[in-house]
Amino acid sequence: MATLDYSTKVTSISGEERDLSEYAGKVMLIVNTASKCGFTPQYDGLEALWKKYEGDGLVVLGFPCNQFLHQEPGSDAEIAEFCRLNHGVTFPMHAKIDVNGKGTHPLFEQLKAGAPGALGSKGVKWNFTKFLVGRDGTILKRYAPKTAPAEIDGEIAAQLGQG
Repeated sequence: MATLDYSTKVTSISGEERDLSEYAGKVMLIVNTASKCGFTPQYDGLEALWKKYEGDGLVVLGFPCNQFLHQEPGSDAEIAEFCRLNHGVTFPMHAKIDVNGKGTHPLFEQLKAGAPGALGSKGVKWNFTKFLVGRDGTILKRYAPKTAPAEIDGEIAAQLGQG
C-alpha cells in the first residue's frame, strides 16, 4: 500500500503554506470540491463528519478544483465565503488546485497512484472524489463523487478505532 509523503506542501485557502506533517497521526478524508456542482450539497455531509469525529482524530481536507466544467470559477476568497455562508464549512479548505493533467498538485498525484479508480484508472473523474488516508499515512481507498459522506462514516469510525 502506498503512503503519503508528509513533507508535501499545501496552501490553505487563506494563502498560508503548510505541509501534510501537520496531519500526521490523523485519519484524513481528502476531497476535491466545487461550488457549482450537483454534488456541492456534500459539503454539508463532509462538515457533519468533521464535527462528529474531529475530536477523535479525523481531519477533512477540501481542495477546490475548476477542472470539471468550470464548476469552481471563484477566487479562493469567494470559495471560502461560499463554503462558510452556504454550508457552514469549518474543516480546512485549501487554495484551488488541479487534480489532473500537467499541473496536478503533488498531493493528488500521490492519492491517485495509491488508490486508483475503477479499472485501475488514475485520473480523478469528477468533483467530490474522496480519498481516505489512515493514521499512518496509508492511502486506503478512493470513493466516487456520488458516494455521500454519510456512506463513509462506518469506515472512518473503523479507522479511528470505533468500528
